[in-house]
Amino acid sequence: MRAVLSKAPGGPETLVVEEVMDPTPGPGEVVIEVKAVGVNYPDALIIADKYQFRPERPFAPGAEVAGVVDAVGEGVKGVFRGDRVVAVPGWGGMVERLKVRAETLIPIPDGMDYETAAAFIMTYGTSYYALKDRANLQPGETLLVLGAAGGVGAAAVELGKAMGARVVAAASTNDKVEFALELGADNGLIYPTGPMDKAAQKALSGEFKLSTGRDGADVVFDGVGGDYAEPALRAMDWNGRYLVVGFPAGIPSLPLNLTLLKSVSVVGVFWGAAVAREPKANAANMAELMQLWKDGKIRPRISRTFPLERAHEAIQTLSERTAVGKIVVKVED
Repeated sequence: MRAVLSKAPGGPETLVVEEVMDPTPGPGEVVIEVKAVGVNYPDALIIADKYQFRPERPFAPGAEVAGVVDAVGEGVKGVFRGDRVVAVPGWGGMVERLKVRAETLIPIPDGMDYETAAAFIMTYGTSYYALKDRANLQPGETLLVLGAAGGVGAAAVELGKAMGARVVAAASTNDKVEFALELGADNGLIYPTGPMDKAAQKALSGEFKLSTGRDGADVVFDGVGGDYAEPALRAMDWNGRYLVVGFPAGIPSLPLNLTLLKSVSVVGVFWGAAVAREPKANAANMAELMQLWKDGKIRPRISRTFPLERAHEAIQTLSERTAVGKIVVKVED
């Protein structure tokens, strides 16, 4: 089978496509014929050895896949050849056939295609865990989303509206803000790109405050980091919750005196670890998310697809922060 492999640390250009042995399921395992792979920011980090996990090389990136069960190992119950499923292996997904534990599979609902399924679990899972379990977002509260046109950001916009919040979308271009408004955001603003000095950060904080209202944001969903973090923190309301989701703009240093003055909580969001530690809570969240999809309240927006041979281009596009919505790699037979 074909596989996209990382053989040495580096950028997307270091990835190669090679033929490798087909996997065989062991006890409790299944093999999936992969149809589509969702591309996520951790794919760029993990091949550069900048992620929380460092798999032994060679390995394939690709944290979430959708496909069809092709082979079932001994002792597997309730999963059958031909079932349409999603898996979230963390890495290894950019292959034609993938071996996973049977109990980790999520059925694909009727009416959902493979590309949508591959773009669904990580972004909505992360954002729902952040807003529901970590921030306890309430109807009527104001949610400020940084990076509102990216994968988790767009999901946060949709979920924030579905949860009854007033959503303010912040992004780096007018097209991205317009995209977030189409998702349902109530207001939006364009923030500057590149490093900001203290004066620029102060000005941006004023724009955040103006957009979120006199009292500021109750919840900040920060999937960007860098110089945008402190201005967003300064624009928060009393008892606000600041969600630390990602750092494509760099890891920020927050002035903790602001958290004291505003009684703000800075809350980490590590969805992958939460899935492993709290599988029942995650399963309940997944069921709720699937129902929201069935009700038409959330829907992944896939802006581009790439074939397996061009998976490096898909990751590069995401790394450059030019993508709107989700990017998917399609695995053709």
